[in-house]
Amino acid sequence: MATIDGEVATEFEPVREAFAANFARHGDIGAAVCVYLDGRPVVDLWGGGAVPDTGRPWARDTLQLVYSATKGATATASHLLAQRGALDLDAPVAKYWPQFAANGKAEIPVRWLLSHQAGLVTLDQPVPLDEALAWQPMVAALAARRPLWAPDTAHGYHGRTYGWLVGEVIRRVSGRTPGRFFADEIAAPLGLDFFIGLPASERDRVSQMVYQQPDVDFATAPPESIPEELRELVAAMLDPNSFSNRAFSVTDPADIDFNAPEVQAAELPASNGVGTARGLARMYAALIGDVDGVRILTPETLASATKEQASGADQVMVLPSRFSSGYMLPTETNPIAGPHSFGHTGRGGSLGFADPEHGIAFGYAMNHIIGGPNDVRATSLVDAVRRSLMA
Repeated sequence: MATIDGEVATEFEPVREAFAANFARHGDIGAAVCVYLDGRPVVDLWGGGAVPDTGRPWARDTLQLVYSATKGATATASHLLAQRGALDLDAPVAKYWPQFAANGKAEIPVRWLLSHQAGLVTLDQPVPLDEALAWQPMVAALAARRPLWAPDTAHGYHGRTYGWLVGEVIRRVSGRTPGRFFADEIAAPLGLDFFIGLPASERDRVSQMVYQQPDVDFATAPPESIPEELRELVAAMLDPNSFSNRAFSVTDPADIDFNAPEVQAAELPASNGVGTARGLARMYAALIGDVDGVRILTPETLASATKEQASGADQVMVLPSRFSSGYMLPTETNPIAGPHSFGHTGRGGSLGFADPEHGIAFGYAMNHIIGGPNDVRATSLVDAVRRSLMA
């Protein structure tokens, strides 16, 4: 039985129970969950093993790579620049990044990069991983790319390219890399334990990710054995020419080892943020209100940042999706916390979001990468938060 440490306000005991159940029944190995209510922490729990190979336990300050939950942090940096008047989200990207105008992209506004409408989810030729980690070769390849669809006529999840696209705009506008800007202007004022580009000094705190083998090999399974609602997505992921496949094959090799020190040290603002659940929750809490006297965005900026920009059929994920300018919005299949919530999931189960209607901010990070329709860990925690609010 995993040892669970931390604190929970009395009315949020259902979250502790759900967290314990995740270890007992739902596959958690090491994990942390944090919830803020009206700017103060009401849940701060951690437990299990951080490095199963050595037996090192998960500690209060254990760091975890959270995959695409990073996108919420990157979007926040963009909106902070917009709030300061340094970035106009409705101006052409080429105003800040002239090379981007190539191949019919001169009029694409910054906002379409954030909302996955730019049609730049793939490359003709994958970039070698070491060059992608070095930043500039990938940025140059994207600047030269022609959109896959007429921008603003469709949207599709820019799973990998989002980070270089939005990150390069941040770099051009601020004069700092996106990870440096986030560290200076968001993490430092709030005391966040969250990094885009992990410093070598923090490496020993990072948990080791463990990847669960799928129960079913969709590549060989009979079509009738695949749940009907997933068949189209599975077919797309198995098609090497589909957007669903190619969107995650922009580097060579395509399968990146996110446990590798050099990958965690690089800045991949779409997918390699490393931090604590507390860091995620605290950031979202400071988006919707004051946290120890610090608020990141004004209510006016937040309203603009969370307004729906794209919805419906996703050209990459196949299933319906909704996006504001950088944040995921609730759908029928991904309700997050409620109709007014916003945030971002990450591969395998990580999640950060805010629900301004109820003053809630939430972070969950774990090292057992499961994912898929049978992964109920984050959902069970969010459901427990809801029950706590209604008690």
